[in-house]
Amino acid sequence: MSMSHLYGRREEEEDGVEIESFEVTEWDLANEFNPERRRHRQTKDQATYGIWADKDSDEDERPSFGGKRSKDYTAPVSFVSAGLRKSADEEKQQQKGEEDSNDSDDDAPSAPAAPSPPRSTAPKKLQMQTNFRKNQGQRFAGGIQSGQGIGNWEKHTKGIGQKLLQKMGYQPGKGLGKNAQGIINPIEAKLRKGKGAVGAYGNERTKQSLTDFPVVDSEEEEEKEFQKELGQWRKDPAGPLGKKKPKYSFRTVDELKAKGKLVGRSTTVSAGELAQVKVIDMTGREKKVYYSYSQMSNKHSVPDEAPPSLSTRDQKGTGFALPELEHNLQLLIDLTEQDILQSARRLQHEKDVVVSLSHESRALQTRLDAEQDSIQKMEAVLALVERFPSGETAPGEGPTLQECARIFETLQTQYYEEYKTMGLSDLAVAVIHPLLKEKLCSWDPLKDSSYCLEDIGQWRAILETRELHSSGPDSNMDPYHRVLWEVWIPVMRTCVSHWQPRMVGAMVDCVEVWAPLLPPWILDSLLEQLILPRLQREVDNWNPLTDTVPIHSWIHPWLPLLQSRLEPLYPPIRSKLSNALQRWHPSDTSARLILHPWKDVFTPGAWEAFMVKNIIPKLALCLEELVINPHQQQMEPFHWVMDWEGMLSPSSLVSLLDKNFFTKWLQVLCSWLSNSPNYEEITKWYLGWKSMFSDVLLALPLIKEKFNEALDIMNRAVSSGMGGYMQPGARENIAYLTQTERRKDFQYEAMQERRDAESVAHRGISTGGPTNFKDLIQTKAEENNIVFMPLVAKRHEGKQLYTFGRIVIYIDRGVVFVQGEKTWVPTSLQSLIDMAK
Repeated sequence: MSMSHLYGRREEEEDGVEIESFEVTEWDLANEFNPERRRHRQTKDQATYGIWADKDSDEDERPSFGGKRSKDYTAPVSFVSAGLRKSADEEKQQQKGEEDSNDSDDDAPSAPAAPSPPRSTAPKKLQMQTNFRKNQGQRFAGGIQSGQGIGNWEKHTKGIGQKLLQKMGYQPGKGLGKNAQGIINPIEAKLRKGKGAVGAYGNERTKQSLTDFPVVDSEEEEEKEFQKELGQWRKDPAGPLGKKKPKYSFRTVDELKAKGKLVGRSTTVSAGELAQVKVIDMTGREKKVYYSYSQMSNKHSVPDEAPPSLSTRDQKGTGFALPELEHNLQLLIDLTEQDILQSARRLQHEKDVVVSLSHESRALQTRLDAEQDSIQKMEAVLALVERFPSGETAPGEGPTLQECARIFETLQTQYYEEYKTMGLSDLAVAVIHPLLKEKLCSWDPLKDSSYCLEDIGQWRAILETRELHSSGPDSNMDPYHRVLWEVWIPVMRTCVSHWQPRMVGAMVDCVEVWAPLLPPWILDSLLEQLILPRLQREVDNWNPLTDTVPIHSWIHPWLPLLQSRLEPLYPPIRSKLSNALQRWHPSDTSARLILHPWKDVFTPGAWEAFMVKNIIPKLALCLEELVINPHQQQMEPFHWVMDWEGMLSPSSLVSLLDKNFFTKWLQVLCSWLSNSPNYEEITKWYLGWKSMFSDVLLALPLIKEKFNEALDIMNRAVSSGMGGYMQPGARENIAYLTQTERRKDFQYEAMQERRDAESVAHRGISTGGPTNFKDLIQTKAEENNIVFMPLVAKRHEGKQLYTFGRIVIYIDRGVVFVQGEKTWVPTSLQSLIDMAK
């Protein structure tokens, strides 16, 4: 869009009125069709003054805001009329002339214009512009038709403006805005009376303005105040002798009370201060006279009600001047005001007293009701307490133990506050102590351990509190604990003193039955101070050689109850067992029966030391006496030793066999092979001895190594020059035996490792450990500080190769294969670790 569309150009009419021109000119067309043409260069004056610069020679070709002739801005300012509404005849004639001119233009565009002296020389284009501007001037300056014809162009369009307004919530016939607060009709223009300036003829608001904006005009109020203050500087036209209408000021009681609250609220004015005391105030611009100190002290409280000064009093007429009377009247008024204020204060004070007394009365009534309720509850509690047996009550006449329990339950449930406040729980000790003591006096815990158990459990629920944590017999003991300590413990002390520790069943059952009802410190006292000393004395008197009852039969039942408290009994027991084993021979199986129950009771270190000291030397002598004879073998000594397999640790048993059995066994094998033996008998002999060992022992590396060594000796013997030829097929049999045994060892190891892997995998699911065989190998490598990593781009039959230390391996279906000289050999995980080390 060109600049002429935005700003337009100003044209001048004959009467000197400037009107903006908004038509499309030739310059606009040239600019639109040839935007790169050479443009006019801006002059210095245009750069300085802008639209107020002088016109240039090419003014007709370029749009600007300057007129055809420069305007004299130094001339006097003439006000432009806000618009005069023309009469209907003039408007009709004007419209008719415009229609005639338009018809003549349409019919004869090349005909000359109507003869008119000022317009004869103007071109046709200028006449059209003039008519258009006249119409525009009539329409916008003074020809507003009260909203008629506004928006007529809407009928030639699709009505996008109306549609947009309706989408945004506009309703036809109502004003704009969220609450339809906008005006509906256009702004009306009011015809001014003359040609004066704005405001020269008073208010110019129309009825529509008053309806849409019902606001009082502030200019009218300012005008009234100005007129009111304008004459205040003038003197009274009647003179000092003129009569004025007296003005009376009235003050209501409420106003007086309000003033009394603001002024002197905390001070009370006495009658002495109201006496006549003339005070001359020289602190201001003019001298002021006060007639009391109270007036002077309150001179800044209410400025418009200050006491009259001397000059004011002098302005009054000389015809009636009675200052004494005025003073007396003012004094009476002040006294009356003070009486009113004091009466109001007394009334307010009395009202406050009434409110305070009523509040206190309600509080006292509430407290009285609470006291009445407390008295009633106390009477009910007293009635219940009086039902308990006293010292004067004859035996058998008072309530039973169950009835007393019900009374205490009633006190706890219905009168809990009084029960806690008065400490009625302490009363239970005095009440149930004689009843419970009488009931337990004939009780034998070893015969009937559950006697009176329900009664004690009922009283525990009633008396035991969680607030007190008693740890011993002191004054601040829980009532339930006190009852047990003073009634139940003496009965148990008497019972334990006559108890035989070897009759363990009844006492253990009694303690286990009563343990849930006993406080921890009472149970500990029972076990440590009553039962354990009796067991210690019985252990001191025990002799393993003469007593027919095994000691574990009356010591081990106390393990769940005493647990680590039995540790002091173990050293004497081991010492006596050690003395009893000095003359023991492995052929006596009673020692194993006596020692076996103590294997899991003693600590592993203490048990191993006991075995090394007392059992292993005897077994070593037994193996040394063993004679290995393939033709006539005595197996009893070997069986005596192997019976202790579960009692001895694997390392101790392997060391024992290595030193005392395998040495002689291999020597016998070598001597037998050197004398042209029958290899079938040797094979049976080998398998027979191997069957004497359990799978656990055969899985141990040292035992496996000894049997493999025997196989190697047999292979070397059949591979020698004479033995193989003397007995055909012996070499093949021994080779087959070797392969079979090693396959069994490998299968057993693979099965064991698979079980270990499965167990580790199950544990790994819950603990985040290894979940497959490869992870197991990785874990074992980390535990033994062995490098385990894959070889890059190295595979065997599609399987990834790994380095385990210096050994190359691969894993297939949970089996580890090690690279041998010519082929891959399966091996166990433990053997792999041993080879890597």
